[in-house]
Amino acid sequence: MSVKTTDNHQIINQHARVTVNQFFKEGRERLKLEMLAGERGINRVLTEPLLHRPGLALTGFYEHFAWERVQTIGMAEYGYLSSLPEALRKQRVHELFAMNIPCMVFTRGLKVFPEILEVAEHLGIPVMKSEMLTREFLRAGTFLLEELDAPRCKVYGTMVEVSGVGVFIEGSPGLGKSETALGLIKRGHALVADDLTQFRRDSNGRLIASALNITKFFMEIRGIGIIYVPAIFGVTAVRGEKHVDLVITLMRQADVDAELDRTGTEELYREFLGIRVPQRIVPVAPGRDLVNLVETAAQEYKLRMTGYVAVSELDARIKKQHDATGSKANGTI
Repeated sequence: MSVKTTDNHQIINQHARVTVNQFFKEGRERLKLEMLAGERGINRVLTEPLLHRPGLALTGFYEHFAWERVQTIGMAEYGYLSSLPEALRKQRVHELFAMNIPCMVFTRGLKVFPEILEVAEHLGIPVMKSEMLTREFLRAGTFLLEELDAPRCKVYGTMVEVSGVGVFIEGSPGLGKSETALGLIKRGHALVADDLTQFRRDSNGRLIASALNITKFFMEIRGIGIIYVPAIFGVTAVRGEKHVDLVITLMRQADVDAELDRTGTEELYREFLGIRVPQRIVPVAPGRDLVNLVETAAQEYKLRMTGYVAVSELDARIKKQHDATGSKANGTI
């Protein structure tokens, strides 16, 4: 089988560096974060989007101190700070904040010392607290920061989940991407994003698609206008995010290469953020049922993942028939 890769998709924006503001907004519910002081430093950049427990730094030892990370105060650090006289505690925290740390989070709902809040306001270092246990906060916070720091881009196209398969539908304006997605939704499948889809590459090397927050679960349908999918079809008709398994490229019949493979022996791929995704090119012409074609393409992809490839099965049958016919002609049967 020959393999072709196409990469003419339109990326309109690359992701920026992670800020404390992004960490706080995304973690407000997931990490139960509450802002306590130093909010004017909310746009500080996390040059190392990781979590760190500054045990030794609190004693005044700063060699190898990972100051670029989110400083996390758990029970052990809190116990040490509680053992210090107020003046010394304020001095140690001031020295630590002066290292230009991005922010500090107290876990377990611990009551933050007033002098720490005072220093935070003075230096503009955001200080937050979380009700989560320290080990749970570290685990969940690490996942969140990995998501925020993942390479990402925004691509024109519509993302749907079809029978558990993540399908990204792309093509020139006016070819029916949104209408096709709407038809799939009415058949019981789910919308992820319409018109503009955000991709990110996770730590496992998978391509994850989601909608922009401002347009999440809204669709624009020509002749109808803007619709909100959950309000019409229910919450089961949408997904927050989905990994991209298959790309369907809609093309006008006149623009399709005359030599377009009609048997499925050629393997086409699209590449996003360095990740190759299987691609199917679907010609658009009057009378073609795009909803049915996209649904069938997703189901055929799902079948391929089990190891069954229809064209290979047909080829094997033809070869078997040919061999049997040849044997009869030679009088061997």
